[in-house]
Amino acid sequence: MIVISAFESAKNATQHTTIFVLRPRDKHKQYSFFARESPCATDLDLDMDGTGVALAISALKVLAFVYDVLTYPVYLILQRPWKVRALARKVQAVAITKDTTSITYRSVQPPGEIHTSMVRNNIDTMTKMLEWTTKNYPNKRCLGTRQILSEEDELQPNGRVFKKYNMGVYKWKTFYEVNTLASNFGKGVRELGNEPLKNVVIFAETREEWMIAAHGLFKQNIPLVTIYATLGDEAIAHGINETEVTTVITSHDLMPKFKNILSQTPKVTTLIYMEDQLRKLDPTGYKEGVQVINFQEVIEKGSKSSIAENPPTAEDTAIIMYTSGSTGVPKGVILLHKNLITTLKAFCDSTIIYEDDVMIGFLPLAHVFELLVESVCLLSAVPIGYSSALTMIDSGSKIKKGCKGDATVLHPTCMTSVPLILDRISKNIQEKVSKSGITKKVLFKFAYDYKEAWKRRGYSTPLIDRIIFGPVRALLGGRMRLVLTGGAPLSPETHEQINNCLCVKVIQGYGLTETCSSATVQDFYDMSFGRVGAATTVCDIKLVNWEEGNYRVTDKPYPRGEIIIGGDNISAGYYKLPDKTDEDFFEADGRRWFKTGDICEIHEDGVVKIIDRKKDLVKLQAGEYVSLGKVEAQLKTSPLVDNICVYGESSKDHCVALVVPNQQQLIDLAAKKGYTKSFDELCKTPEIEKIVLQELADHGKKNKLEKFEIPAAVKLVTEVWSPDMGLVTAAFKLKRKDIQERYKSEINRMYAS
Repeated sequence: MIVISAFESAKNATQHTTIFVLRPRDKHKQYSFFARESPCATDLDLDMDGTGVALAISALKVLAFVYDVLTYPVYLILQRPWKVRALARKVQAVAITKDTTSITYRSVQPPGEIHTSMVRNNIDTMTKMLEWTTKNYPNKRCLGTRQILSEEDELQPNGRVFKKYNMGVYKWKTFYEVNTLASNFGKGVRELGNEPLKNVVIFAETREEWMIAAHGLFKQNIPLVTIYATLGDEAIAHGINETEVTTVITSHDLMPKFKNILSQTPKVTTLIYMEDQLRKLDPTGYKEGVQVINFQEVIEKGSKSSIAENPPTAEDTAIIMYTSGSTGVPKGVILLHKNLITTLKAFCDSTIIYEDDVMIGFLPLAHVFELLVESVCLLSAVPIGYSSALTMIDSGSKIKKGCKGDATVLHPTCMTSVPLILDRISKNIQEKVSKSGITKKVLFKFAYDYKEAWKRRGYSTPLIDRIIFGPVRALLGGRMRLVLTGGAPLSPETHEQINNCLCVKVIQGYGLTETCSSATVQDFYDMSFGRVGAATTVCDIKLVNWEEGNYRVTDKPYPRGEIIIGGDNISAGYYKLPDKTDEDFFEADGRRWFKTGDICEIHEDGVVKIIDRKKDLVKLQAGEYVSLGKVEAQLKTSPLVDNICVYGESSKDHCVALVVPNQQQLIDLAAKKGYTKSFDELCKTPEIEKIVLQELADHGKKNKLEKFEIPAAVKLVTEVWSPDMGLVTAAFKLKRKDIQERYKSEINRMYAS
């Protein structure tokens, strides 16, 4: 299927495929039929004589013209495109202060209905939030988990046998049930000896018990410590020991990890595990003196408890959220209840929510972005059905043949994603199209151009969406309308293509754990790509000069500088790191501010475009500055590249790169050059490295990279970088230090050559 490998990459990275992006050459001409003249575009090979292609295109143009003439008045009246275009052009934020060293921007959008209702009802903690929604929607579906009926052996065509799930329907809990379970769980944790203000760790994959446990802890004013399930033992132990927890909440699948970790965490005395639907836990082999108890037992203890709830205040710590550690040892970010509530207000103001919306949840809840988006769903009574990367699509690697994937059963309308997954969906769509017959290629290409031309005029194309893009849309259940993405930059090409091919609105946001995920969110009506939206309704965005990088607020045509974010969404600081807290946070103008280290430019409408990052900047021997992240983002759009890490030393005059190549693309390229070796052998062949280096150099030039920015040597890596390896974060951002340490000898060899 088209997108299965992309979703599975959330757990196990998969193969990328060719990408091309289509757009009318002249946006004022309705039927221009050209691939976008972009360095990252790859034209489809139309193996058909020119006359045949021209005739096919002409016939499609005639049909489309007749259809347009007949339906134009109807679409004009129903869709009111002039309003859509006006909304796309509106100013979203304005400068409120300005001098030669800084500019501060503030949103012009007024607070929305949910925001004002929260203020009116004094909803200032996560506990009050869930109680409020439960009071308003006690019997509405809240959290859902799909039944796993059995795990069966399935014989594959190659003779191998894989374990597959035979799955049933979603079982739902209402808001009243979730609220009651959370209350009982919190009391149960107290019965086990954990007092208010005494930290508890949740170390588990995303599932409904995660959210129930979190709200149970909130109700008892017990700070929740979140740690990514993909971190290594050392990082996990660091988070547990630093926060001095005695109670860890985990899952059946992760319990074996603790047989090793417990020896490194002497204060842990209680392990609570979320049960597996099919397997029982073997409780033997754990450290003596550690109590092992399942999730349901804790709830039962709480249901019989006379302990009262101990609700928090807005200034109490809700979460100590450990960062993914992309720049070193994970830091614990202190998030107060008021930080979380502030972001919920911002997200509700930024997102159109419908009564029949359903969210599919599968990204890590230990990531602030996923946690806050799911919390918006709880706040606005949107049901959340939980899934995994292995069961989401009908052809998921854990789905038994003949059994439907989670999305097909759930029919979600919204989901979160990270750019890497969207990149892989995009490339897999193109692989599917490129392998189809000439008729389908021509039809798909024409339909894409046609849709894009009308979208830019403010129209939707329901017939094209249904006939051409319907099968792709059906893979996600057929009702998906909104994809929220964050955690890393999303390329404009991928953004546009996912919008068109999946018939969804992809909204990109920008935020950090330290800003509780809130900073900017793209406006729903914004038709541009490559921007991350304007300041949300709850915070200000300040640009300050960064002289070293030559970015100033006086730059033309747009002011540029480092992003400083201020508001009630800003974290209280880093846990037990006062010096680092003082370095990155400060108080001014009656609010708290955070220095992001990210560089942006702000356009006339107040919308932010991220253009650089201070920590990614390397100064080469000759004095040129290279933004490693920028170079990686450009080179990653090459079909040859699944992943890439660029490295530069200040004592050298050039950069080098570690490249995870796309297997099929590398094999195809090598075959054209006369090499027929296996993938592993090709990656070790010096001649192939030179060929890839030249391909990347050509691709970089097309993307307008400077000569000194283009790597002068590459090393082809056969390993696929995944969170389990510790080389990328759970959001698939590069962990540069870990990658450089792992491939230190390869980097030295590249520079020596």
